[in-house]
Amino acid sequence: MTEPLEEDALQLALAALPGWKLQDDKLVKRFVLGDFRQAMMFLVRLSYEAEALNHHPEIHNVYKTVDLALTTHDAGNKVTVKDVELAAAIEAFL
Repeated sequence: MTEPLEEDALQLALAALPGWKLQDDKLVKRFVLGDFRQAMMFLVRLSYEAEALNHHPEIHNVYKTVDLALTTHDAGNKVTVKDVELAAAIEAFL
């Protein structure tokens, strides 16, 4: 089982992830893309990162808006290093 991040480690991680915030024990961020096609391209690119890390986000998409939530189920639905790694990978390809 993966261990949840301690509060200080979580705050340090959030400081390095622009626009991400902690909400209901999840890392969350809203992405507003140019149009629906760009949102879908973003999600396809995200799918490769998620598969590579074997860690998959909660995704909500309406037109050009994508809301992501990252949490680790086997850590009691808390934020772990896996979530931080996926968030960082997403930021790297934007």
